[in-house]
Amino acid sequence: MAADYQRCAELIRRADGLLVTAGAGIGVDSGLPDFRGPQGFWGVYPALGRARIAFEQIANPAAFARHPRLAWGFYGHRLNLYRHTIPHDGFRILRRIGEELPQGAFVFTSNVDGQFQKAGFAGELVAECHGSIHHLQCLDGCHDGIWPADGFQPELDEEACLLRSEFPLCPRCRGIARPNILMFGDWGWTAARSETQEARLHAWLQQVRHLLVIEVGAGTNIPTVRRLGERLQGQLIRINPTEPELPPGRGVSIAAGGLAALRAIDAYLV
Repeated sequence: MAADYQRCAELIRRADGLLVTAGAGIGVDSGLPDFRGPQGFWGVYPALGRARIAFEQIANPAAFARHPRLAWGFYGHRLNLYRHTIPHDGFRILRRIGEELPQGAFVFTSNVDGQFQKAGFAGELVAECHGSIHHLQCLDGCHDGIWPADGFQPELDEEACLLRSEFPLCPRCRGIARPNILMFGDWGWTAARSETQEARLHAWLQQVRHLLVIEVGAGTNIPTVRRLGERLQGQLIRINPTEPELPPGRGVSIAAGGLAALRAIDAYLV
């Protein structure tokens, strides 16, 4: 694979702007779970496994209406997990590559974990197409406001996957708040924050003449991230251990984990 890594380094040197696109796979090297298949999901949340509740059923606004303590047990656990996770060194490598290019770097991710911001990427240069667990909105949609979840400190019964502490509340109607995340079967998601982020991304793309996309850990199950990289003009480096396939002539595909591949690429940039 040495020739592939050398080719990646050459593409970076030719670029004037870097778009980092990322799916859930980028978080695996930080210790974050990859909900690949129902058994993998239930291994992380055994209470949901015992009840045979699939990821698509709990990551759903209907779950908040039926059983809000269970829904917030799931999302509260994820919120606590992401708050305590330290982004792996691959994030630093991507940030440094972007800092050395004339137009810098922008991030487009389907992840809701806020790991890019935690790794030092400027918030105004990150587009989260599925929203953020670190922000809240009204479950009943009494208004279109979005606010930070900083004041919400969930206390959980992790064995039962239940929220034990008080619910986060909408500041207007005092009803239950939900994460500002696009869920399955979700017609109530408030998209304003993500739409503003994506408008910034499109404005940034207009300034870039020699775009390079580095995609890490984006699968085909929910292909939003992969499709964006393939649609844009420019070269694409796709890093994915199981689905590295790339359209002919579009760049370089690397069949490896994110951290290992980024470290190997970085070694050729010295």
